[in-house]
Amino acid sequence: MTDWTWLEDDALRLTRELIRIDTSNYGDGSGPTERPAADYVVAQMREVGLTPTLIESEPGRASVIVRVPGADPARGGLVVHGHLDVVPANAADWTADPFGAEERDGMIWGRGAVDMKSMDAMILANLRRIASQGIVPPRELVFAFFADEEQGGVLGADWLVTHHPELFRGCTEAISEVGGYSVTLPVAGSDQTRRAYLLQTAEKGLAWLRLRAVGRAGHGSLPNDENAIVRLAEAIGRINAHRWPREYVASVQALFDGVTEITGTSPDDDLEGFLDLLGGARGFVAATLHDSANFTRLDAGYKNNVVPGEATAHLDCRFLPGHQDLLLATIGELAGEHVEVLVDHVGISLDAPRDSHFVARMHAAIEAEDPGCALLPYCLSAGTDNKWLHRLGITGYGFAPLQLPPDLDFSALFHGVDERVPVDAVRFGTRVLRRLLEDC
Repeated sequence: MTDWTWLEDDALRLTRELIRIDTSNYGDGSGPTERPAADYVVAQMREVGLTPTLIESEPGRASVIVRVPGADPARGGLVVHGHLDVVPANAADWTADPFGAEERDGMIWGRGAVDMKSMDAMILANLRRIASQGIVPPRELVFAFFADEEQGGVLGADWLVTHHPELFRGCTEAISEVGGYSVTLPVAGSDQTRRAYLLQTAEKGLAWLRLRAVGRAGHGSLPNDENAIVRLAEAIGRINAHRWPREYVASVQALFDGVTEITGTSPDDDLEGFLDLLGGARGFVAATLHDSANFTRLDAGYKNNVVPGEATAHLDCRFLPGHQDLLLATIGELAGEHVEVLVDHVGISLDAPRDSHFVARMHAAIEAEDPGCALLPYCLSAGTDNKWLHRLGITGYGFAPLQLPPDLDFSALFHGVDERVPVDAVRFGTRVLRRLLEDC
């Protein structure tokens, strides 16, 4: 058996070095950009003889693309993509430097460790191996490292798909983040466990909305029954109190069926206990049982003795596949007559085939490294850049393979304090990706 330690070591090196490049995306044009990380990726590619394309949508907002020819040009190409930006991190809240890439307790700590610079590194390490060894994959591969995913991809994947669709010409499928990670399940009727890897075949859509309440401006000492702040607060209360109905969409039901088959436990018996079986995936899965709406920002007034004529609130909504119109209509009804609902950004929901040749290849790649494991579909509660590639007819999956400790609260690490990734998980994922890219 070939020793792939050198390939794994390269992925770990790249993970650490990418984390140390601060690419925090504040969403308002301030702070760092992706350009230093993009330049680093370009240098790593050029070192092995590749000629990548670096494109900026705006100064500093850089994405990197490179195409590797395949043995069968008649087959649809595969896009293997990640994003270079991360959400901000307040160092005072962390027990490690968010951009130090410290290694301790068998983990690499830092912002982007799971979202998603470790996957970027696994992709880049495998690309470097393919190029340096002159490997010809079965199908054409397009490797992409996007900007701006953490702000909806407007200056990254969305922009490239709109302005440079030729970069993805001939591609039919894609893989990226937040799937392929393991949960450890109890096996029915025994004291044994079995790992199941959750393949992201669907993802909720997102709608970033703004509620704008209008009223009568006036002096703070006078009665005012048309106060914009009060009208906004009442709308916030109604939306926050709304209980979105539970629904098991097809990908969720397929996951539940697979877990039931392994564990012998049904969600109909005890839903909360059933979700607890999913360990570190619990948060992601629980959020896919219904639509959601969370308030994230408020803005009103400019002086203590002035009643403003306008007040606004920002709302992050996530909707299940097929629920976009229903969610927007519900928010509009709950907002009321004095509150306008403005749509700032919409990302579609996705639902990919769960039974295909490519899904079988992903299962084979992961089972070769973990014999006897299961591969189960699931719906992601968040969104990925697969949304934008979908506009070009490209079917996207979440497959960033990581074999995780059973007690690691994985979903809480995304955008959380003390984000970290197990070293052994990066080694495992690097090997799985090697197998997939040679047999895709």
